[in-house]
Amino acid sequence: MATVSEVKDEPGQPPALTSLSLAEAAQEARSKEQIITPFDVSGGVDEQGKPKAIDYDKLVDNFGSQRIDKPLLERFEMVTGHKPHRMLRRGLVFSHRDLNLILDKYEKGIPFFLYTGRGPSSDSMHVGHTIPFEFTKYLQDVFDVPLVIMLTDDEKFFHTPKLSLHDVYRFTIQNAMDIIAVGFDMKKTFIFADTEFVDSGHASAFNTNVREMGKRTTINQIRGTFGFNDSNNIAEFNFPAMQSATAFATSFPFIFGTDAKKVAKVPCLIPCAIDQDPYFRQCRDNAPKMGYVKPAIIHSVFLPSLRGSESKMSASDADSSIFLSDTDNQIKKKVGKAFSGGQDTAELHREIGGRTTVDVPFQYLTFFMEDDDKLEDIRVAYEKGEMQSGEMKMACTKELQAYVSGFRERRKAVTDEVRKEFMRPRQLAFKGMPNEKQCQEARSRRIKILEEELERLKRED
Repeated sequence: MATVSEVKDEPGQPPALTSLSLAEAAQEARSKEQIITPFDVSGGVDEQGKPKAIDYDKLVDNFGSQRIDKPLLERFEMVTGHKPHRMLRRGLVFSHRDLNLILDKYEKGIPFFLYTGRGPSSDSMHVGHTIPFEFTKYLQDVFDVPLVIMLTDDEKFFHTPKLSLHDVYRFTIQNAMDIIAVGFDMKKTFIFADTEFVDSGHASAFNTNVREMGKRTTINQIRGTFGFNDSNNIAEFNFPAMQSATAFATSFPFIFGTDAKKVAKVPCLIPCAIDQDPYFRQCRDNAPKMGYVKPAIIHSVFLPSLRGSESKMSASDADSSIFLSDTDNQIKKKVGKAFSGGQDTAELHREIGGRTTVDVPFQYLTFFMEDDDKLEDIRVAYEKGEMQSGEMKMACTKELQAYVSGFRERRKAVTDEVRKEFMRPRQLAFKGMPNEKQCQEARSRRIKILEEELERLKRED
């Protein structure tokens, strides 16, 4: 094929605007790099205009995180005494920042806490939302540490023009109950909604950290990290400081105590999908300047859309998602329409086999099927053509129906009273930290000191 330099310019055309160069320019215009931000997830488009799968190796390189490799998994098992979760074993939780340092601290008996969250955008969560929460529960059980869950209803309100504060708070209540149904330990878990917590009497320390973080973050940093421009509202520019503040134990004196010097040393581990990493890069940059330990992060991949691995499952697109409120019949219908890696005919499929790397039902099995040997048998049979696409979809449907059914049963037990207790600011179980009585005594002493100081100032007047 001729290149641009080999073809003379056509009459009447300026240099480099030949039909060939225009065609090449059109190809470049069709191609599009992948976009991974907290607000947009897309695998990009190739030169032929075909959607591409998300390239996680490229994300690791671009974000500057580290792959979770075999030696780290072996150390995790040795230090904790627990077999790594299936998502760790299968590379679905694949990247980290300073997980090795958390293991060092745990090995020495130094306490830490977990922090994760959810931006409520719908009444019901989908199964993709449960991935980081299920993994977080595993970490809570393994390490026996407290957990803080932030529900960013304010961020959804700021970023989504069609949503009202009433809408997002309604979503928040329902999502909180969904999250509780994952199975978290109430004694070790505090859940809060931004719009409710930040205006309460318990958020003074939290708000102080928001201000300290905000002062150290420039508009240019936010533009560069999140791609914001002049059309974004001012609340969106400020919000990253709020999401960062939750990573500091001093934001929650009712959990960790009022000894700020001691509490500032309590590290945090944040399990999240990798699209949330930009928030915590800003947080990690500024933490040492504020006298805090950099939070550690552990990243998961996205559960693919039913339409294919070039995008994630999205609550705003009902046809791309399996919701936790879906019936068994709805799950069957949706999986039946999922993108398949099978061949066009049964004969061809038997001859050359299926493609598990792009087959959405198989990808779902890697997330939800616990048995490694059974999953491997399915992979081999499908790739050899011994298992047809319909059989793969049946296996996936059965697994998802069981997963969602189990969730529905647990969800029935989550009453509004249970939700309110999870969302009540209170002391959590935490080794090496003061108990609730000690915290109350410390608060009483502090109040007495302030009252005495106020009386002294009145006498001076």
